[in-house]
Amino acid sequence: MNLAAQDIRHNLPRFGLTACGIGLLLMIVLGMGGIYRGLVYEATLLVDRVNADLWVVQHNTRGPFAEVSSVPANVESRVLAVPGVAAARRFVYWTIQRETSGRPLRLAIQGLVWPDDNGAWLPLAAGGPLHQAHYQMIADRTLGLQLGERIKLGKDFYTVVGLTKGMTSASGDGMAFFSLPDAQAIQFDEPGEAIRLQRNTRFRQMQRLDLGQQQPALLPRVSGQTADLPAILPPTVSAVLVKLAPGADAQKIIATINGWPDLTVYTQAQENDLLVHGLVDRSRRQIGLFRAILVIVSTIIMTLILYTLTLDKTHDIAMLKLMGARNRVVIGLILQQALLLGVIGYALAALLGQGLFPLFPRLVVITPQDFWLLAVAVLGISVLASLLGIWKAMRISPNTVLA
Repeated sequence: MNLAAQDIRHNLPRFGLTACGIGLLLMIVLGMGGIYRGLVYEATLLVDRVNADLWVVQHNTRGPFAEVSSVPANVESRVLAVPGVAAARRFVYWTIQRETSGRPLRLAIQGLVWPDDNGAWLPLAAGGPLHQAHYQMIADRTLGLQLGERIKLGKDFYTVVGLTKGMTSASGDGMAFFSLPDAQAIQFDEPGEAIRLQRNTRFRQMQRLDLGQQQPALLPRVSGQTADLPAILPPTVSAVLVKLAPGADAQKIIATINGWPDLTVYTQAQENDLLVHGLVDRSRRQIGLFRAILVIVSTIIMTLILYTLTLDKTHDIAMLKLMGARNRVVIGLILQQALLLGVIGYALAALLGQGLFPLFPRLVVITPQDFWLLAVAVLGISVLASLLGIWKAMRISPNTVLA
């Protein structure tokens, strides 16, 4: 006869509720590790997918994901002139929020350099890549858009021609991919009244300058479209992505570009490191703190339950001792209950987690290593939680049965 099993049968409701509570706590502990892995995966996803050897960004900035980076579009031509550079392309990335069909729509937008890049490298789950230079987009499924759906962004309508799966930004927003001119048109879109006031301001400023008074013919041109002004540079981009030629000396190329006073260069590994240790680091520490607190709470709950169960069977333990039972029998009784409580809690955590984690709004990445680490933690928690009950059982005198 197993004494631990018999005792659990007599206290089944209390034991079952405790096991359920422990299971939910352990599920949260498991999930927090998965949430952190998901944050890292989403933060580095686009960098890994783009697969550029070098990222050329604005001087003294940390790239387009960590902060605002503004690079002149002609940097692409400058970089291509560096010996050892096989290819360079402009990169545009930022986040916007609009409203469609009465619901908020938050997009992480990336511009594709059409026709060299039409989005064929994306993990397309439905539809296909862009097949024209304007008014088409590829959207991630998390945005809730459908193939063929048309949405208005800026002053134009864009048709969804492809759907990706798992393409989300570091903040969890679904990505949308446009041709580079369309992406910039959305980025720099302004209301008509703002454009009118801007042109009127330029006109007034030119009127007050000597040049405007000496050459009145310039005034109508100044009040025209911004793109028609020769002194105005084309829209900037977030970064320039560089692909090196086989056998090229990467360090020499980096030193050359870093020598330019307006630019900074990062390798792919450095860009990933900036994201993980900058954007995700604080979340990692906070999640780690919560996991530690939950483990402590689980240990305390199990300790109190096992101690209470030990108090409830004080008379039975005294009887066992009076009958000549050895201490290891009593210790085994309490330790087996602790281990069984931990095993049931672990099983509930694993089963509930596999069913619930896919429903979370953010990606939760659970690996086999997480299950092994949780199993070791549960074993440690069970042993620690049994110590107080064992200590109390050892202090019970056989004479207690005669009281």
